[in-house]
Amino acid sequence: MATPTHPTSDESQDHTVRGLARSEPEVMHPPAPRSAAWANERSRSVTELSIGEYLIRRLGDYGIRHVFGVPGDYVLHFYDMLARSPLDIVNCTREDCAGYAADAYARISGMGALCVTYGVGGLSVVNAVAGAWAEKSPVVVISGAPGLRERGERPLLHHCVRDWTTQREVFEKVCAGCVELADADTAFRDIDRLLDLAARLKRPVYIELPRDMVDVVPESIRPSTCPRSKSDPAALAEAVREAAARISEAEAPVILAGVELHRFGLQADCIALAETAGIAVASTIMGKSVVSEVHPLYIGLYGGGMGREEVTRFVESSDCRILLGTIMTDIDLGIFTANLDPWRTIHATSEGLQISHHHYHGVLLEDFIRGLVAARPRARERPRPPGPAAAMGEYRLDPAAPLTISRLIRRLDQSLDDGTAVIADVGDALFASSELVIRGQTEYVASAYYTSMGFGVPATLGLRMARPELKVVLLVGDGAFQMTGMELSTLVARRLPATIIVLDNAGYGTERLLQDGPFNDINPWAYERLPDVLGGGTGHVVRTEGEFDQALERALADRDGLHIIRAHLPRDDFSSTLRRLAGKLSQKV
Repeated sequence: MATPTHPTSDESQDHTVRGLARSEPEVMHPPAPRSAAWANERSRSVTELSIGEYLIRRLGDYGIRHVFGVPGDYVLHFYDMLARSPLDIVNCTREDCAGYAADAYARISGMGALCVTYGVGGLSVVNAVAGAWAEKSPVVVISGAPGLRERGERPLLHHCVRDWTTQREVFEKVCAGCVELADADTAFRDIDRLLDLAARLKRPVYIELPRDMVDVVPESIRPSTCPRSKSDPAALAEAVREAAARISEAEAPVILAGVELHRFGLQADCIALAETAGIAVASTIMGKSVVSEVHPLYIGLYGGGMGREEVTRFVESSDCRILLGTIMTDIDLGIFTANLDPWRTIHATSEGLQISHHHYHGVLLEDFIRGLVAARPRARERPRPPGPAAAMGEYRLDPAAPLTISRLIRRLDQSLDDGTAVIADVGDALFASSELVIRGQTEYVASAYYTSMGFGVPATLGLRMARPELKVVLLVGDGAFQMTGMELSTLVARRLPATIIVLDNAGYGTERLLQDGPFNDINPWAYERLPDVLGGGTGHVVRTEGEFDQALERALADRDGLHIIRAHLPRDDFSSTLRRLAGKLSQKV
């Protein structure tokens, strides 16, 4: 779990309960092998392993079974070592695609990894890693590097920029920790420390591996210890007492569930609190699907002026809002149209705990939530708005009607179940998909805060590798698709089924709402013909509700094939969520 990094207390507030999270050293012991391949690999003693072999073993210890990347000469020897290991190398078409794929894989599996060469590879993946940092996704970035012995007298080696440290210094801005494995005596300890950091903080980390260090077997191995954080007992007890009292005394408490509940595996604890106390639950768009959206206590997404009016009114009228793992971004707050008075708010994250104007330090998120469950506060009953499924009402197909984004979403919603995952790219793919009802937990993946266009297609690859049993539906705008859509080639090469719905309105639709102009138009592609180009899959072109219904039904019934549905939409067609948001955002652009 994460080690909290708490904000400085505000001395002007009523009071601050001080307590430091206590850290105890913990010797790292690898878990038991999970397959015959790992069992065979583990027959070798750690003292026999080279630095490259040890890194591969430790990746496997954290549940990583696939490494995404693009080969290059500074990392080729390590790539060859990976190819002979139990890990599966997933070659991508571009480094940034490998980054997005590893990000989605990490969100589903707990940790992801990517491997690239130096300079042109490492610097190409920075944007994807920045997104993983922003949205708390633990991705391990492994970059090859020039050998230590070939750096003498500053030769002009290819792919290099300024100094040998330039690339590592760039990653220091977007990673929780960075290390160059240049010292054999400390390499194993450095690997353990970085992987533990990623697991605890749910942030990306960067490991740079000079190519002449891959085969080095350390002469001595220094024991690795990693901190294990604990809540301060006094601070935890007082925080739970105050929070439980506020919940019991409140007239209308509500839980606002955030993305950290997923990242730290606390969804069940949140539901236990809601059920024990009888509290309604809403979520942010970043935290969508953290709670099953058909749970009887779930009322829908909250996003200030962006969300359904009845949900916004319910949350903002509450006299005790319990924000659990909620990262307060401008998107989650409907571009700051939200009205969440801190005086009536309990806000607990992995980085801090604030109850009204009281700051508690040294309290871990999981301990606080579980402490509240054990305290068994009981909320007062009050009428709740209908859940999202009931609010959507009945859907009736109009086969001859021209397709719109809202009707496309309504039809797609009819086909979702707890075995179907939805991925949304940026733009109206994101905002329209927020209106879907996700039946399972954490089966919705999107770049909902960093909002990097082009996330969707490579994220589909990452999710397919992580959860092969799920059906996957991707919603992607034509503009975003043109950025990274050729990553479909990897899906075809690996024969991975997926349903790709390209929302074709010939341009950047979201930006048209903000500031229209010819710069928002793009060259139309025949997306439905890409299966012919790539050598696999089926293409569809749809313009009416009936045509989309038939294409979607066929695509979802095919558990073995890739389907691309080109959905023609009017240029001026937008989801209701996007219209509400754009009305607020256009005032600031």
